[in-house]
Amino acid sequence: MLISFLMTLIVLCISSLIYIGLRANEADWGSIRSNILDGLLRIFCKCYHRLRFDMIPLPESGPAIIASNHISGLDPFLIFASCKRPVHFMIASNQYYRFGLTWLFKLGGCIPVDMEGRSDGAIRTALKALEEGKVVALFPQGGIHRAHQPRSRLKRGVHKLAELSGAPVYPVRISNVRGAGFVAKGVILRGEARLKSFAPIGCAAMDRHACLDELALCLKIHEHGL
Repeated sequence: MLISFLMTLIVLCISSLIYIGLRANEADWGSIRSNILDGLLRIFCKCYHRLRFDMIPLPESGPAIIASNHISGLDPFLIFASCKRPVHFMIASNQYYRFGLTWLFKLGGCIPVDMEGRSDGAIRTALKALEEGKVVALFPQGGIHRAHQPRSRLKRGVHKLAELSGAPVYPVRISNVRGAGFVAKGVILRGEARLKSFAPIGCAAMDRHACLDELALCLKIHEHGL
């Protein structure tokens, strides 16, 4: 009797999560599992982390690049919750293959980047996604930037992708994450996260220095010697 009750309870809980996730889903990932996860992440960010945001003004179709500052492990979820289109993240390999999380990153179509070696393979994969009209997001600072660290220079990959694909770059700036500076703490500790969106930058028609300088201004990152 007890086992039957517990099984019924588990089924009801799972069914409720599926229903809630699909109701909150806003981006069509082409997969029920991904759409459920999309909806649950939006609820998590808006209700638990009290996210206030500008909806990222992506076009309804066609390629686009999102470039954001990177202050915690919560950042990708905040960006997911601020878009009405699926977003494919370029993330460091050591995070992509983190125990217990790889399935999640695969489900979200993330693109692993080898931060220690050549990133040509990741660039090709991201470029292919853009050529297919998808949205690619990246953190041009590289890894998580902590407040006590000196300002980091932006990586050149964002300009290279824009130049090769012709896609516009949409800057977003994240702030007020309580666990800023850490991967897990950013996700676990409840805060009042903020995400500010900016008008797209036409980096494809700009030289690298001008593109990264304008992007740095939006993200409040001071570029020196680029």
